[in-house]
Amino acid sequence: MTPQQIVPAADDASPALGIYRQFRGLIVSGQLGSGERLPTVRQAASDLRVSPSTVGKAYKMLERDGLVVTRTAAGTRVAESAAVLPLSVIRRIRDLAAEADATGVNTDDVIDVLRVVWRVESPAAPPSTTGDNGID
Repeated sequence: MTPQQIVPAADDASPALGIYRQFRGLIVSGQLGSGERLPTVRQAASDLRVSPSTVGKAYKMLERDGLVVTRTAAGTRVAESAAVLPLSVIRRIRDLAAEADATGVNTDDVIDVLRVVWRVESPAAPPSTTGDNGID
């Protein structure tokens, strides 16, 4: 993984959470494969201009979720059992990102709408019957 692939967290309130989300996205999208090594905590901290403890917190969250495994002398690597999204879902996400970019839509707006739609459309939530929310 090259330093260009790591970008500073957008969420200033919680840089560790932003770093966690970015690596989680790289793992579940398959861009970081099983057994692939993550940058060292010190290297990631230097690249992102954050403290090593911030990166350490993000790596601990990834480990807690079973996405990475940390071993002495072997570093932090993507877990063999890390789940990757189905290719059809990744394709649709890439299409959505390309369309949003082409139309100049703010990335955070797209993500916020996706979260709202996901909550409204999820099996745990009652189905929307109005259909007039503009998010169909």
